[in-house]
Amino acid sequence: MSERSALQRRIRAWLILFLVCLVLSGLTAFPLVSELRWANALMDNAWLRRVGDGLDRADAEYPFLLYGTDWLAFAHLVIAVFFYGVYRDPVRNVWLVEAGMIACAGIIPLALICGPIRGIPFGWSVIDMSFGVFGVIPLLVLRRKIKRLEAMPA
Repeated sequence: MSERSALQRRIRAWLILFLVCLVLSGLTAFPLVSELRWANALMDNAWLRRVGDGLDRADAEYPFLLYGTDWLAFAHLVIAVFFYGVYRDPVRNVWLVEAGMIACAGIIPLALICGPIRGIPFGWSVIDMSFGVFGVIPLLVLRRKIKRLEAMPA
């Protein structure tokens, strides 16, 4: 196997890792009510209880509010579809990886600004910010590998 094709395989492996995480993250936004019930059965945490109570009440009295989290989940899946361009032609579509990196960076100010406005405890905002920190790692690796691929002779 040539060095070029080996690098392309590594790019695709990192891309698939990122996509699996993105899709799983999105899919978990659909069953929030049952997920919180499960989490609350496993651990005793005041914040999780409050969130679970809020979701139970919204589900019972205002189920249309949860439609927003359905759209959140759908957005994750749609974003994952766009990364197919990177799979097909990583060099030409490296901009998608860079856009993903910008989105990961944007998670931090979003959590720091909107978290306090919505009454989210700081520790939970840190967990939210970790999605951006851990999400950018495979994207940084991908970008570096794609740039190496771009520099290789065809």
